Amino acid sequence: MQLAEEVPLMRLERITKTFPNGLVALRGVDLEIARGKVYGLLGANGAGKSTLIKILSGTFQASGGQIIWRGAPVQWSTPREANEMGVATIHQHIPLVPALSVIENVFLGASGRWRRDASLHARYSDICARTGYWLDPDRLVGDLSIGQRQMVAVFQALGTGAELIVMDEPTASLATEEREVVYRIVRHLSRVENKAILFVSHFLDEVMALTDCVTILRDGEVVVRANTCDLDETRLAEAIVGRQLVALERSPAKQVSASAPVQLELRNLASPDKLSPVSLKLMAGEVIGIAGLLGSGRSELLHAIFGADPDATGDVLVCGKAVRRSTMAAVRAGIGLVPEDRMRQGLVPAFEIWRNTTLPALEGVSSRGIFPRRETERTRGEDAIRRLKIKAPSPDSLVTELSGGNAQKVTIAKWLFSDVKVFLLDEPTSGIDIGAKTDILLLVRELAAAGKSVVIVSSEFEELLAVSQRILVMRDGRCIAQREAHGTSEQELILLAGGQSAACTHAAQPMKSV
Repeated sequence: MQLAEEVPLMRLERITKTFPNGLVALRGVDLEIARGKVYGLLGANGAGKSTLIKILSGTFQASGGQIIWRGAPVQWSTPREANEMGVATIHQHIPLVPALSVIENVFLGASGRWRRDASLHARYSDICARTGYWLDPDRLVGDLSIGQRQMVAVFQALGTGAELIVMDEPTASLATEEREVVYRIVRHLSRVENKAILFVSHFLDEVMALTDCVTILRDGEVVVRANTCDLDETRLAEAIVGRQLVALERSPAKQVSASAPVQLELRNLASPDKLSPVSLKLMAGEVIGIAGLLGSGRSELLHAIFGADPDATGDVLVCGKAVRRSTMAAVRAGIGLVPEDRMRQGLVPAFEIWRNTTLPALEGVSSRGIFPRRETERTRGEDAIRRLKIKAPSPDSLVTELSGGNAQKVTIAKWLFSDVKVFLLDEPTSGIDIGAKTDILLLVRELAAAGKSVVIVSSEFEELLAVSQRILVMRDGRCIAQREAHGTSEQELILLAGGQSAACTHAAQPMKSV
């Protein structure tokens, strides 16, 4: 399938990248990007997407090959140089300044006395009008949700006036309505403003709907380059993982045995202005899914269970024993949390894989329970790499060197070597490719089969249906409905979560402990 010939805004020729540790990330990648088009860049975690983006945006230097920009060879040594030439990148891990306001972050690179420049407010209003999305310009970024911070990053790219906008997983942490805003922005920029868009996503449906052309990387090489109209989601998925995927079957109708012990119990767990009282029982070997839209209270519920909310009231019991309200007490009781924001809350970026993996269970790798044994820790790191199929040259790799999906696997791996009885998983497959997503969902099933209890939050309701026995639906900080997974559908969950009156009439019954 040949693409129509166009004059490219940017052309990458035989780009290679080898890191000092010997990892070969890119092996002679060619890519052409023209104005007025949306280009999809796909690949499994570790395929080379992030490395390629960092090279074309000036963060990394290529080991070989050449970048042609507007017909002339260029060599950017910093992201600022690339940005000044007309390339803006929206990274998966949003590099914003929490202590500054929204408008200060949007125009962070502006020179002069920009914080008091009234013209910037006019430019900010123009961006809001173009996107149809409004954020208080004076609100601190540190007070925003992940989805709102992602929109600030989009605004930041638009504020530069760039000709090429690179979007690395721009919708991974967004609610449905915010995703629609991004889709509208992408279409407007390419079709109306004649911008070039390089769009990285693991959501195959949005790739099919938004992009004109698709390039797929596997193991640092281009394996597919085609017009999107010549492909379908099945062919995309198979090209990404290099094999045919078998869809996860839904959980069987058979429920966990009534004789199974109660592993987690919540008694009127609540938090002022965040979470209305929730009571439930979770059996050994049971998986409960939490469905809801962004801001519904899903993460707040998990944080309250984990003891991370100092304002929470009510009781959390593990195996019948009350747990003090602190994260340390929760870990000692056998509760493990995989947070939504992995880099800020789930990992220590300056640490290697092995050091992150053993953090919650240092007693098990220490002499006399006091002095950590490095070789034992490294062995744990190697076990984690093997068990979760983490793509890394060795356990000595820093987690900041990993792709988003592989870093997420480390956040999960660190709990596998502790005596965790209850796993709290907050968007564990966010920003993860379809192959790795399947691996993690299968791991959830394995944990349940081993007698662990799992509470899983996901914006992808079909994932909840695939692994859960029960699904709780949250809205405005309240659990407004409960469904047996085998007796509901993705459509009903969407209606419940969105507050449709017909669904609410049927579902909004008082929650009972079960």
